[in-house]
Amino acid sequence: MVDTRFHRFAGPHTVGSILAALKRDDLLAGLVGAELSISGASELELAGAGDLALAAHTNYIEELRSTSAGAVIVLPALRDVVPAGSLAIVSDKPHYLFSEILDHLYPSNTRAVISGGRDDLGAPIVEREVVIGANVVIGPGVEIGRGTLIGANTVIGAGVTIGRNSTIAANCTIDCAHLGNEVVIHSGVRIGTEGFGWLDYGQSNRKVPQLGRVLIQDRVEIGANSTIDRGALGDTVIGEGTKIDNLVQIGHNCKIGRNCLIVAMCGLAGSTTLGDGVVLAGNVGTSGHLTIGAGSLVHGRSAVTKDWPPGSKLAGAPAQDIRDFWRELATMRKLSKGDKRG
Repeated sequence: MVDTRFHRFAGPHTVGSILAALKRDDLLAGLVGAELSISGASELELAGAGDLALAAHTNYIEELRSTSAGAVIVLPALRDVVPAGSLAIVSDKPHYLFSEILDHLYPSNTRAVISGGRDDLGAPIVEREVVIGANVVIGPGVEIGRGTLIGANTVIGAGVTIGRNSTIAANCTIDCAHLGNEVVIHSGVRIGTEGFGWLDYGQSNRKVPQLGRVLIQDRVEIGANSTIDRGALGDTVIGEGTKIDNLVQIGHNCKIGRNCLIVAMCGLAGSTTLGDGVVLAGNVGTSGHLTIGAGSLVHGRSAVTKDWPPGSKLAGAPAQDIRDFWRELATMRKLSKGDKRG
């Protein structure tokens, strides 16, 4: 669900009026239910009767079958999977159509990260014993809990909430985010930045609107100059007690479990999921849309390219079970020395 504290909604509009505004008469022809009113956009599993959702790949069949979305944009191959209570909008390029509609419903010039004109959110609410450094910018609708420290030159965008007894160091930017209690953010951190989402790669490079949030739970610590992108439509989540080192990149829609450790210069591509207690050593990378199970350990400079179960110990590029990695390395060393018998 798109949080309108951060992304102002330009509706509601009917499906018919949206498609007409986008000059998509080809989709309007014969569409039964074009009078359906759209009051928001959401992911399949969270969408309600007034929401528009997207199913652009067969990987989402199960979520599509159970969705409560009012309307769903789908590939032709998924038309028959759409529930009876949802309006199917069929497109050969569902991602393109969905992106066009999102730009129509949530115009880019009204989003909180760009526009300062969010008087609808009201004045900031700052509890007692909050310390605010020099040159701090606090947007409308911001809420800051008791005992929190905000360092100099930090910018807190409209609608952001920060819990109690947290420390936000100097020169940080926080947008489209909700932070818990006792969170520590070191200097130069960027939270809620636009996710890196594109269509028609290397050709037109059509931007996918990034309308999600970042949720940072209690006792999270984020090291200097790290970046956490907001979700494309849902949330990027950092679980309670997780510690992130300096110069780490967390892509959009990542879900990081509780009490994880992510060491410097790791890069997590979008929609990476880490279970509770996962440790990523320095310079680990993931290819995205994958899960690393709880309690796993990934050794430094590994490249994770697929799902791994809980308790995995991984090394190498591409990452593999640590025992296979050492066995393979030992074999290569023997081969490199040659056969010296005789």
